[in-house]
Amino acid sequence: MKRTLIACCYGLALTAAGTDLDDVAALGMLTNAPTMQLADGFQSMENLKAIYFDALDYQGKPTKVFAWLGLPESCEGKVPGVVLVHGGGGTAFKAWVQKWNEKGFAAISIAVEGQTDLKNPKGKDPDNPSGWTAHAWAGPRRKGIYGDSGEPLKDQWMYHAVADTILANSLLRSLPEVNADQVGLMGISWGGVITSTVIGIDDRFAFAIPTYGCGSLATAENQYGRTLGNNELYKRVWDPMVRLNGANMPTLWLSWPGDSHFPLDKQADCYRAMPGATMISLIPGMKHGHGAGWNPPDSYAFASSVVSNGAPWCRATDAHVMNRCAVATFESVEPLEEAVLVSTVDSGVTGSRKWTQAEAVISEKGEHRWHVSAPLPSETTAWFMNVKRDGLTVSSAYQMVP
Repeated sequence: MKRTLIACCYGLALTAAGTDLDDVAALGMLTNAPTMQLADGFQSMENLKAIYFDALDYQGKPTKVFAWLGLPESCEGKVPGVVLVHGGGGTAFKAWVQKWNEKGFAAISIAVEGQTDLKNPKGKDPDNPSGWTAHAWAGPRRKGIYGDSGEPLKDQWMYHAVADTILANSLLRSLPEVNADQVGLMGISWGGVITSTVIGIDDRFAFAIPTYGCGSLATAENQYGRTLGNNELYKRVWDPMVRLNGANMPTLWLSWPGDSHFPLDKQADCYRAMPGATMISLIPGMKHGHGAGWNPPDSYAFASSVVSNGAPWCRATDAHVMNRCAVATFESVEPLEEAVLVSTVDSGVTGSRKWTQAEAVISEKGEHRWHVSAPLPSETTAWFMNVKRDGLTVSSAYQMVP
């Protein structure tokens, strides 16, 4: 009797997980452009507007998403586009849209916690440190690290954040000025987690740029692992790893070795699971933040290369150790100027380790192929190679040394 009861409970759990997976997958069907309206009280211009667009109901009430929507000043024919998703403490950033507009992209930056970009100092709390003002059509806010996992799936913040991102894609690609086949997605920190999740659900994106944020966090050796280690809903439903093997678009994984939130080994789990063309940029000294994430030129160069040529301008194809030397191979349509080995002898969370740089030897090996090597310091525990061109950084995959 007891064994039968356990089997029944296990079967119910699997059924519930399967239903949740189906409900999340169904978000990929939100392909109709949502209705949008101008947002009153904001300084909109002809090519840069504050808007609201309709989103999913929350607890029986309609919701809207606040966003900044911008087009390049001169649009000759249809232009590529990008959906932008903020991280913790962020909002829909007008400045981020403007940066992409300057690069020739249409852009929409969305606020995924029911907020505008107006501040109310009295509204500050641990999950809203900037005090962004909630609007009248707000959905759920983020509660820590998947802190609402006990709520019904369709009341959870990640469910709505994913839906908001897919709806923003449907809206942007519906504009007559935008090339619907060249719309990408970029997210910073928690926005990177959302990006990592969405690209396994919505296959319409032409490219993706998860910045810092990633999946595989239940086994991270920091606050994410401590919080998510026993969270079965995250493991079965929300971990981006559940779907990344179906994400085929070119993807740039942008971060830095000192990031204390999203470890390099967890990020590596994600890009190794993807079948598409993967580019990695791990920039020493980059820091963690919204400006720190959108200021480097690497994301814009990557996106421009993909929409122009269908592939990243450079990517690593191999990395291994041979005779105590670290060796990596890169494919690049542009000549590479210099290379360094970035390594550590420490253990623990990658963001807490000391990372050192040493010059590496770079040589051309056939058309568009480059060979990079450097002696591996004794007692090295992890490493990767960085190659550079015109201020851009491309990295080999993160490698652990047994």
